Amino acid sequence: MTSRPIFVKLGGSLITYKARPRTVRRKVLQRLAAELATFYAQHPGQDLLIGHGSGSFGHWAARAHGWRGAVPDRADPRALAAIAQAAAALHHQVMEALRAAGLPAWSFPPSAAAVAREGRLSAWDVTPLAQARAQGWVPVVYGDVVLDTARGGAIVSTEDVFAFLAPRWQPARVLLVGLEPGVWRDWPRRRALWTHITPAQWEAAAHAAQGAAGPDVTGGMAGKVARMVALVQQVPGLEVRILSGRTPQALTRALKGEPVGTLITADAYGSAAA
Repeated sequence: MTSRPIFVKLGGSLITYKARPRTVRRKVLQRLAAELATFYAQHPGQDLLIGHGSGSFGHWAARAHGWRGAVPDRADPRALAAIAQAAAALHHQVMEALRAAGLPAWSFPPSAAAVAREGRLSAWDVTPLAQARAQGWVPVVYGDVVLDTARGGAIVSTEDVFAFLAPRWQPARVLLVGLEPGVWRDWPRRRALWTHITPAQWEAAAHAAQGAAGPDVTGGMAGKVARMVALVQQVPGLEVRILSGRTPQALTRALKGEPVGTLITADAYGSAAA
């Protein structure tokens, strides 16, 4: 590949009706898959990694087993299996949409090979993902459960997966594509967006970046921003954008590097702080 990768997350709240168990927004998913496939075909040297949330599949299964943010000290194996099955059920539909759109997508479930300790990814042999990239495939990961050496099991979000892979793969951009047009300064009023967030501004932004439209056991918007603020400080030159996928071509614009949504960088270059 000839360029630094772009990581893209299709948010669970975007590709599913998060308030309804196991319900996919099929037309939205198909449109996003088509935008990704078109961009990839038009930019054959561009390295992509795609991830997606669990939406009304994994999050509802987690809630059904009493996992509401904090994982129990010792995870019930039956709960782990149920959550993994629910997340995989959505992943199967995402993979079908990506392949139907013509993208050479290859599935890499974190639950198959990753290990966590105290809820954080600690080990994952990503050699197969690297080989897939080298051969022109587009790896696809997702929010999943993994075995945990201290707790038995843990839920890891797509952002957690990206945070594990980014220092190793050095992406140029991370795009988190959800329902909201960016990070609201004044949640829940939703009248003013942050156009640019830096680590120095995050403390001021954190109190407003709250809320989720349905069950979310991986931290909601505040957790996403916090992870990305940490990540831009680890990966030189990394740009993160949080944007809405509701508008057709918004994802395409972000893939091309156009200003969409909220930008997160390690410093204030390139944009005046909102």
